[in-house]
Amino acid sequence: MSLKKPATQTRFLRRGISKIYWLTSITDPKWPSRKEISEPNRFDLTNAVSDIEGWALENDPIETPDMGSTFNSSIPGNDKAENSSLTFYEDRHSDEIEQRLPKGAKGYVVLLRKGDVPGSRSVDVFPVQVATRAATYSTGNEAAKFKVDFTIVDEPSLDSVVPEAFHTLPVPPEDCDDDHGHGDQDGDHVDVTVVSATKTTVREHGED
Repeated sequence: MSLKKPATQTRFLRRGISKIYWLTSITDPKWPSRKEISEPNRFDLTNAVSDIEGWALENDPIETPDMGSTFNSSIPGNDKAENSSLTFYEDRHSDEIEQRLPKGAKGYVVLLRKGDVPGSRSVDVFPVQVATRAATYSTGNEAAKFKVDFTIVDEPSLDSVVPEAFHTLPVPPEDCDDDHGHGDQDGDHVDVTVVSATKTTVREHGED
């Protein structure tokens, strides 16, 4: 009897792949929309983060020993998410991150673990409030940084689906312009006019 060889994993380094966003609002954390993870609702923190701590859902097990065994069994207890933090490089000329994350600010830290890959079940959404924000000081040979501590205010949503990307209509060629007399000589190209998010009107040239 032959054993089936396990599938080969595609392993990767989180740096350069994973994304970290700050969102001001989400309708349903289990199903973030493309609009919600896009600007202006999204503020991309990825390139400013130097260190990350926490951001994990844990369980506090309940011990259930009994007289029939010397083994201390346990059952799952309450879930919890320990306080988490992000450490940022400090910008000498801009305070945009500090303005976005003042003490007391509420929002969502969203982690796209495998990057922005539509359909991938790899989005973790943490409802948070900024607990503290403080600069770190050092005389060493290192970049200036500041640390933001977050409290997890509600149950995080793990393994959500990366939403589909926006789709846009192709730009018509420059020579498809009736106003300048450069239309298609065969008269068979089509104008497409978007009238709603789900409906289009198609008009053949030469029709009223």
